[in-house]
Amino acid sequence: MAGIKKKRKRKSDGLRKNRRSVLLISCVIVLLGVVVLGCGMSLKEKNQAYLAKEDELQLQIDAERERSEEIDQLKEYVETDEYIEMVAKEKLGLAYENEILFEAQK
Repeated sequence: MAGIKKKRKRKSDGLRKNRRSVLLISCVIVLLGVVVLGCGMSLKEKNQAYLAKEDELQLQIDAERERSEEIDQLKEYVETDEYIEMVAKEKLGLAYENEILFEAQK
């Protein structure tokens, strides 16, 4: 009888150790899951912030492209004879030989 009791005791001790091991492993897995979820949430928030920044920068790029086009158009206009004639009349006071200029009195 004593031999059977020892076997049962060893068997129950082994089951207790197995239960503790399974419980410990389960706790570790749950803890890892919580950590992974927390990091995932943090990464998701950072991604949203980066997407918002990307949209903002894209708007700035579009605005700068429009400004660049306006500058190119102004450059083309400045190179025309019409602009040169206007500057010569308004800023330099020049006129054609047969042209009479009238200035408003101040």
